[in-house]
Amino acid sequence: MYRSKQQRSMTLTAAAVAALVPLAAACGGEKADGGSGSVGTGERPVTGVQWHIDSVTVDGTTHRAPDAARVHITDRGDAVGSTGCNTFSARADVDGERVRLSDAVFTEKACDRTPPAFEKSLGRTLTAGPLTTDAQGERLTLTTSEGDTVRLTRPRQASLYGTEWTVTAPGHKGRTHLTFDRDAGTVSGRLPCNHVNATATVRDGHITLGAPTTTRMMCEGSLMDAEKRVLRLFDGRVDYRIDQETLTLTSDDGTTVRAVAGQ
Repeated sequence: MYRSKQQRSMTLTAAAVAALVPLAAACGGEKADGGSGSVGTGERPVTGVQWHIDSVTVDGTTHRAPDAARVHITDRGDAVGSTGCNTFSARADVDGERVRLSDAVFTEKACDRTPPAFEKSLGRTLTAGPLTTDAQGERLTLTTSEGDTVRLTRPRQASLYGTEWTVTAPGHKGRTHLTFDRDAGTVSGRLPCNHVNATATVRDGHITLGAPTTTRMMCEGSLMDAEKRVLRLFDGRVDYRIDQETLTLTSDDGTTVRAVAGQ
């Protein structure tokens, strides 16, 4: 990784997309509160939202963003995000309708699907100095003093049902996928090693999971350990919450599993 020193000359190479930090979630249902950030006008704050990056325009040239590009400016004074390949973090100083990102750190991995020109332009624009924020409905525009812009969109609120949830924590690295079926009253998917099926009854912010039925493949120890952690959620009741595209499942014994909605 590297740390930006001269913000206007920052360059990036492309990389594998990583999951973003889960956001503060709305409990017991599928409606998020939209965050409680201090930047932005009206009922649509800028902070506390995992924004989709739509495009960046520098010197009159617009670069479209990959579908997985994100940025989240937190209420704690930092920002985390993904270019669709590389991940980045920065300090975020908020002052009224302006935000400044500094001390930015980007990963430097190679990826064929993210244009280097987009990453270079995004890094240059986000760290160019104070950014003016303009929130209009579900859209947000960040503008530099030179008129370059980053355009963003508030993400959809994912549904529990029919979404392929990719487990990101603890330590699954995208190997585990779960899908809830409303009509069948089931959950099914792929664990780090085996496939799994179980009944799933959803009521009042809770999911009652039945005893799991799995295939019986044996894999290396780390995969089996990760699989066992997920299986602890089954054959009992779990609390669930959805915030935008992040699902958190918590069992009575404190086992917590987080997942993101598939693209």
